[in-house]
Amino acid sequence: MNILSRIAAGALLGTLLVPAVFAQTAAQTYDPSAPKTRAEVKADLAAWRAAGYDPLDWINYPANAQQASKIVAARRAQSAASVQ
Repeated sequence: MNILSRIAAGALLGTLLVPAVFAQTAAQTYDPSAPKTRAEVKADLAAWRAAGYDPLDWINYPANAQQASKIVAARRAQSAASVQ
């Protein structure tokens, strides 16, 4: 096999696999009651902190956690809508 036929075969294989990968990730939905891995918990904390939540701000605790929760939920809904 020469180099061009290998590239063509790789491109064909890639175009066949990409929709399967996207379909698999789109089928996964966010379930807050499901057990989480350590990496998922760290990613959730990073998302909350990016939304403005400060775990050390105990004075404004309920308000800042609720606001960050709304922002994270909106971002997840927006990213789920853009995947479809």
